[in-house]
Parts: sequence; structure tokens; C-alpha cells
Amino acid sequence: MSTLRKLKAYVLGQTDIHASTAELEDAHVPYSTEDCRGCPDPCDQGHEEYPARFGADMETQMFGSVKEYRRQIVISTGKTDWQHTVSDESNSVASYVDPLLSTASKPPPSASPAKKIAGINDPAQSSKVTVLNGSHRTVSDDEKEETVLVFPDFKVITGVGHSAETAKQLWDMSVDPAVPRSGRTVDGSKLKSWVLPYSCVVMICSHKRRDNRCGIAAPKLEHALTVELEREGWEVHTQVEEPHGPSLEEFNGTDEEKEADVLRTLKDLDPRTADHKRALIIKCSHFGGHKFAGNVVIYTPQGVGVWYGRVTPHVTEAVVRETIIKGKILPPLLRGGVCLSQPGHESIHEVW
Repeated sequence: MSTLRKLKAYVLGQTDIHASTAELEDAHVPYSTEDCRGCPDPCDQGHEEYPARFGADMETQMFGSVKEYRRQIVISTGKTDWQHTVSDESNSVASYVDPLLSTASKPPPSASPAKKIAGINDPAQSSKVTVLNGSHRTVSDDEKEETVLVFPDFKVITGVGHSAETAKQLWDMSVDPAVPRSGRTVDGSKLKSWVLPYSCVVMICSHKRRDNRCGIAAPKLEHALTVELEREGWEVHTQVEEPHGPSLEEFNGTDEEKEADVLRTLKDLDPRTADHKRALIIKCSHFGGHKFAGNVVIYTPQGVGVWYGRVTPHVTEAVVRETIIKGKILPPLLRGGVCLSQPGHESIHEVW
């Protein structure tokens, strides 16, 4: 298979399999020139290894493999593996949301479209919504109702029941592309939403039934990332903290005032200035690119989503130091992402 991949890469002209610094500069993406791997090969620092026959694709071009999307939702299940397609599970929240995807509102045409670079995506220019299952357990008052995370909005929503009715309420309240980040009031709904109380959220694909490599990589990456974050003084959660304080639906004020209040809350989570830095790490169902396992997505309060592939425990120190803390992209790991283009900024943490 490796030989076939090399041949395909050659035929397609994919001789440079990484994002080039020239491409990232052209797209105004803040990037790091530091080595991803800080340990020798073979490793002498005790990092966990993948099996010798792990078989990740190391030959073909990875940058540009992230398709455009407006929003991504992650539904609580308390599991780390799922059916091949999560919406195939009957009476699941994913199965009730799936029919709504075709009703997504189209984005307004861009007045002055920027130069398009595959993988460097602006969510405001897309109407696509993707649905994932997550390893987090529900924090809803009723344990039979699920908790849904919404990205890149950086929100948590409780009270999502297993029905077409509550799926539609969730859609109209926070998921449809036409809905603003602060959400929309839905009459008769008991769903509630809050800003996620973390300075970053890390999602790791663990979908073994989709690809065994993801099932192998996920627990090793979760452990390695936790070690590195805690070494830097961060508190790491693998379950969503139960929301505190008034929900966004209880806010009294205009839509503009509500949006400003959400922005203030998000700014308080900025990893450069937050008094107490906390990260949430969750395992997720398939989000594409399983041949590039391990697959990791990092979301920030600024609304940035960084998609990395070919991640191993040997590079997690660089991922934490360069991307999570400094806000700089590691080109050899980059598949793409949302809101990565930051003209005039040296860090993805700078834009507000």
C-alpha cells in the first residue's frame, strides 16, 4: 500500500506532503518553525509508541484535506467508539439531527472573496454542518437528555432529548448556519446554552469501527497531551464541567448586547491572560482523514479550529507549546482548519 500511495502522490504532483511556509504566509496563517519532534528517533524519553505496522499514510499530501464547514456539533454519549456512521444508530440525537442538515441556510455571498487556499476555511462562507459523537457524558439535569458542544462557537448546550422535536429546537437555536454565535430564542424550548469554560478544547478521533488506527492512537494521545498540558500548569478535564451561572437564554438585553457579553466571556478564557488555564480533551467519532491518524482538532475561544494529522505522542510537546500556548501552527502536522487566516497577527490567539 505504501508503494501505491507513493506512486499516486508522484502522479498527482504531491512531492511536498506538508503545508509550505510560502502557502501559509500567502494565507496569513501564523506558523512556527520549531521542530515538531523534540525527542530522538528512536525515542529515549518514554513516549508511547504506535505499533510497528500502524500504517498511517506518511506519503501523500495532507494539507488541504479539511473541507469547508460552518459548524461542528459533538453529542454526549460517554463512549469512545460508535457505529460506522453515527446517524445510523436508531433513536440517537445524531439520527434526529441528520435530516436537518439538508435544510441549512445558505451564507450570504462574499462581497470581496479572498484568495481561496484549500484547507484554510472561513466558516462564514459555508453552510455545511457536521455531526459527531463524543466521549463526554451528559451534564443535563435529566440524564436521559444529552449535552451538545458547538464549534467553532465554543458553546455547550444541555437538555437535548432523543426526539425530532428537540433536534429541531437545537438546530433553530444554535446549529443552523444563519444563527449567530450567541444563539437564537426558540419558543417552548427548555434547551439552555453557555460558553464553554475552557481555554482550549482538544478533540481526538477514537472511532475504532471506522478505522482501527484511530482507536489505537486516541488513548495514547490523550495521555501524552494531558502530561504536557499539566507540565505547563494547565488543568485538564476529560468530562465537561457542569455549567454554572445564568444561561445565554436568560440574558436580558438586545441581541447586540448579548453578542458583546458572549465576546467578553470568551476573552476571559484567552490562554495568554486567563488566571486559571483549563483544557478539555474529548474523544470523538470520525471527522475525516483517518488515514492520517492520529487526528486531532484544537478549538480556541477565539473561534479558531486547527486540524492536525499524523500526530504521535512524540510531537505532543510541540503541539502544546507552539499551538495551544503560543498560538502558532506547526506546518508538518497541518491538515487545515477554520479561521486560521489572521492578517497582521503573529498568533491565532490575537484576533478578537
